[in-house]
Amino acid sequence: MKKISILLVVLCALLVGCSNKKGLDGSLSEIMKEVYAGIPSDDLPGLENNKVTSENFSYYLGDVTFKYKEALASEPKMSSIAHSVVLVRLEDAKDADKAMKEIKEKVNPRKWVCVEVAEENVLVVNRGDIVMLVMDDELAQTIKDNFLNLE
Repeated sequence: MKKISILLVVLCALLVGCSNKKGLDGSLSEIMKEVYAGIPSDDLPGLENNKVTSENFSYYLGDVTFKYKEALASEPKMSSIAHSVVLVRLEDAKDADKAMKEIKEKVNPRKWVCVEVAEENVLVVNRGDIVMLVMDDELAQTIKDNFLNLE
């Protein structure tokens, strides 16, 4: 009986640990701060967060059709640097694959005047119900890794 109890406790701990790794808690603003953690401020343009709304979502994500609860974009305040990070909290995590595919197909990496991001530096990933789009020719992989490694 004691062995069965220990086995159940270990199994529950594994299940809880694995499920926590998939999703992310906290506000999108808090998560956005974490994706930039460890990147020297000198390597980043002066950034500001903007709420993604029905009026501006096509600028940040393209003409997507999936449903989402909220979204937040981080882009330079005033700069000719092609940089964008967008966090999207979906209504349902099961829609993540569809949302990622649609964003990748519809986002415009040439949306800025005079600058653009190379296609290979347009990255779309998810953790549970949160999808992240990052477009940056120098920091895309670092930001992606930061997001995927969040606790």
